[in-house]
Amino acid sequence: MTSHFNDARIAKTHDVARGIRLFDIAPADGVRAHAPGSHIDVEVMVDGRPQHRSFSLVGDAAESGVYRVAVKDRPGGHGGSRYLWSLAADDRLRVSDPKDRFSLSYRAPEVAMVAGGIGITPLYGMVMALARAGQRVHLFYTARTRDEMAFVDDLSAALGDRLHLIATSAGQRLAPAAVIDTLDPEAELYICGPQSLREAFLTHWLGANRPVERFRFETFASSGRLPATAFDVRVANRDLDFTVGRDESLLEALRSHGVHDVLYDCEHGECGLCTIDVVEHSGELDHRDVFYSPRQQAAGNRICACVSRVHEGHLVIDTSRHAVDTGHAD
Repeated sequence: MTSHFNDARIAKTHDVARGIRLFDIAPADGVRAHAPGSHIDVEVMVDGRPQHRSFSLVGDAAESGVYRVAVKDRPGGHGGSRYLWSLAADDRLRVSDPKDRFSLSYRAPEVAMVAGGIGITPLYGMVMALARAGQRVHLFYTARTRDEMAFVDDLSAALGDRLHLIATSAGQRLAPAAVIDTLDPEAELYICGPQSLREAFLTHWLGANRPVERFRFETFASSGRLPATAFDVRVANRDLDFTVGRDESLLEALRSHGVHDVLYDCEHGECGLCTIDVVEHSGELDHRDVFYSPRQQAAGNRICACVSRVHEGHLVIDTSRHAVDTGHAD
């Protein structure tokens, strides 16, 4: 599935925390209403080639008249974040309409939100919406330092003592038990942050016999166990060889080399449409999806092309056997 992109311009930029910049994006044909937690796809230039990156929307576009995205600087990087940081007011770009894959429920008697670093971006609008609705909501926001936390004044005004700031550089740690064990039995938890944070909270959530359907998460497509490195790929059924750069996905590289028979949709490792067969590999497979179970990932015979990759090695794949998988079948 591909997005329809609209012409837009940067209306304004300003820094909202150390290393985090807020971009007001004004589409030429106006904004579309969206739910809290939605995102837009942005066409960015990476190594001179157009690629698509997803950014969570901050706040309500219907109120502000612009799409607002908060982007963390990646010094030394060449990806979508660095491209946006290179833009200034009145620069042009192309964006999609909002998409909602991280839906907010208003039914739970209590809600805990957990944000790791730039993971605050989808949760900010959710927290504010729940607070306006009079819902019982807590936010646990962790980052390396206090000055790397965005929107704290707004969040503090909305939540008061239900806002918990955890600065890891000061020796503070966010313990899953401290968040989960005191929640109402019917509570829901929403989390956005690094893979390690999500896995720690999910493990404790399930260990406490809480329903998995009340654990909601947004993923970072760039969040893996290992740092991203370039790797070589051979498409066995096409006699095609190429290299995937450290700032592009396997799916993007396949498309740029004329391989268009791999279905895709979310590009976040969630839907499973882009799974393909792994024939062989060297180096370690870094499964960055949330579609497959840990046991399925350990088998190493299929990979989600939109997010997963190989660390310091090569990969041989066969796209002719690409088919929609079911995931978590074990």
